[in-house]
Amino acid sequence: MSGAAATGFADHFSRDSASYAAFRPRYPAALFEWLATLPATRRIVWDVATGSGQAATMLVPHFERVLASDASPAQLRARSRVPGVHYFADRSDAAALATGRVDLVTVAQAYHWFDHPRFHAEVDRVLVPGGAFAAWCYGSLVVGPDIEEAFARFYDGTVGAYWPPERIHVERGYRHFPIPIAEVAAPPMRIVTALSLAQLLGYVRTWSAVGRYMKANGHDPVPTFGEELRALWGDPARPKEMFWPISVRAGRWLGSGASEA
Repeated sequence: MSGAAATGFADHFSRDSASYAAFRPRYPAALFEWLATLPATRRIVWDVATGSGQAATMLVPHFERVLASDASPAQLRARSRVPGVHYFADRSDAAALATGRVDLVTVAQAYHWFDHPRFHAEVDRVLVPGGAFAAWCYGSLVVGPDIEEAFARFYDGTVGAYWPPERIHVERGYRHFPIPIAEVAAPPMRIVTALSLAQLLGYVRTWSAVGRYMKANGHDPVPTFGEELRALWGDPARPKEMFWPISVRAGRWLGSGASEA
């Protein structure tokens, strides 16, 4: 993969880190309660590619120490400043962490960007023997059918050609990746929230495809899309309930040799 490869870092999200922090959906507490059952001990967790810390902050109640890294200083400047999270700027495949000290490694909505052999080798290095690993992503939102149809036209049509190729891995729910874990099936998980039209459009504007569209075409496609949604929404200030299904790959780490054997 080409995301955070050894020779470069593909940063699709720092163009507006504050919006990313404000509008990306929040994960359910039940996800982190379940993740905390994976390692034998709950001393240190490393949240890789933390962005602005949406996942890291929710790990705080479950671990003695939460380490959260991202290769983008801009993302870290927009971080959630919650006591108990220790942020640092670093690459997924070369972190300034001690060897054999981490109980759980987590990756939220970012595993598809990594150079997997190099990242897996780093997980080998930092995990305690028998440590655990979890990566997850969320799919397309589910809301009323008229709005979902409009979203599909915008997602696949207007900005469809501008999605980075790695996006296909999210659409597949990471199921095809050979991750070297003794996999444990996660209970069904989903992000549930209620958003106004402005909040929903704020989320859409954080998409990597929207940023690439704007760079290529010199204008923002979201206002026109917003007018289409406004005709379907009713009162734009009235929040609508929606959800995103979550796909989780997690379990005890077996070692990078297991994924390439």
